[in-house]
Amino acid sequence: MHQEVLDHIEEAKMLMDESVDHLERELVKIRAGKASPSMLNGVMVDYYGTSTPINQVANISSSDSKTLNISPWEKSLIATIEQAIFAANLGLTPQNNGEMIIINIPPLTEERRKELVKQAKSLGEEAKVSIRNARHKIMDFIKKAVKDGYPEDAGKRQEESVEKITTSFGEKVNSVIEKKQNDIMTI
Repeated sequence: MHQEVLDHIEEAKMLMDESVDHLERELVKIRAGKASPSMLNGVMVDYYGTSTPINQVANISSSDSKTLNISPWEKSLIATIEQAIFAANLGLTPQNNGEMIIINIPPLTEERRKELVKQAKSLGEEAKVSIRNARHKIMDFIKKAVKDGYPEDAGKRQEESVEKITTSFGEKVNSVIEKKQNDIMTI
């Protein structure tokens, strides 16, 4: 029974860890005014009838902090990639020069920066909800185990352990959000 409780706690930790990882992946998509190839991670291109990530049909690089260059592996894909970037609604305007697509990253206005911070905080709240759901699940399991004969004092210790784990993951989320907020607000 004790091992089963520990296994469930490990499983909850993994779920919490996945929540933080997911948050970090989502935050990469929020641009902070600097050109980064990862800004296009969510863009899918129609490649011969198959929805394909843009980085699998083109080379994406940043020539400086304000410019992204997209060189398709097949010139016939330029228009398709351009349409996919527009469709992704990233607020970016691709320019096609016949050889490659160039995206100039416009500087963010103060208002837009505040919107992006709100978006980041919202993603942080979603991650915290996910962490609390994992906590709730393991707490229910521990309470059920105590009812089924698991020692009550051991159950209390495990609950305290879960609370500490939950708090540490909540702090991790806060730290990730604070770092992104500073990144967004830095001109």
